[in-house]
Amino acid sequence: MSTVQSSHPNTSSTVKSSISTKELALTGMSAAILAVISQISLPMPTGVPITIQVFGVVLVSTVLGWRLGSLAALVYVLLGAVGLPIFANFKGGLSSITGLTGGYIWSWPLMALICGTRLRTGSKTLNTFFAFFLPIIGTLVNETMGGLQWAALAENMSVLGVFTYSMTMFIPKDIVLTIIAVIVGMPIRRILSRQL
Repeated sequence: MSTVQSSHPNTSSTVKSSISTKELALTGMSAAILAVISQISLPMPTGVPITIQVFGVVLVSTVLGWRLGSLAALVYVLLGAVGLPIFANFKGGLSSITGLTGGYIWSWPLMALICGTRLRTGSKTLNTFFAFFLPIIGTLVNETMGGLQWAALAENMSVLGVFTYSMTMFIPKDIVLTIIAVIVGMPIRRILSRQL
């Protein structure tokens, strides 16, 4: 019977206690990539734009892993929250976090942590399965957090209405983007791991 090991913070004995200069630079560049990707959006009448931000978060966390991926997402969120215009449609400020679409933004670090976690099962097939499964779970967690905040703040949409709309407009598209990001990110991760 194979054992499951995780590169999660509480289960790995090899987690580094500090961040190297190279890792810090990668984290900063990844936060910048998230800022650029966030500007690719299509405004919608509901006030929640269609974006490819999910692709960026999954790609960054796939390449960097849970530790640096979640840190890059956190840096991005904090920079936007203090006012830098790096959220979708060049918005910034705390109101972007507390507003209608804020849940989709502040849950990025959690999403990146889930997406970047790598399970080591002893089976290549299971490892590959979890490499895609966990990012999909991370994406669904992000959709849930964003949807709940949207429903709580929207005066004209119920929770059921928000999730019905999300199932049509966001979730199928984001799952496809998640899978593509993992496919693109995995070979980059292997190359990068040999450099760090």
